[in-house]
Amino acid sequence: MTLFLCILLGFLVVCAVAASLSKSLLNTILIFMSYSLVMSIIWILLEAPDLAITEAAVGAGVTTVLFLVTLKKIHAIIKKDGEEEKGAE
Repeated sequence: MTLFLCILLGFLVVCAVAASLSKSLLNTILIFMSYSLVMSIIWILLEAPDLAITEAAVGAGVTTVLFLVTLKKIHAIIKKDGEEEKGAE
């Protein structure tokens, strides 16, 4: 169990660094969502299910949706003919 927790904590550090170095806003939001999901798993391992549910609902759910809607409203997600969605730089 301790090894699994250390692996998850290492993944949190990797997510934090990747989110700060990412050049695409859309990728940064997806990394942030994975950070929140891993954090909710850690809360479960620490036997705090109320915090885990809150982290999963607010961190990975509501906040991610609000960020995506904001990117769409400010036209930061551009979709052209045959191209993938890109975040603003």
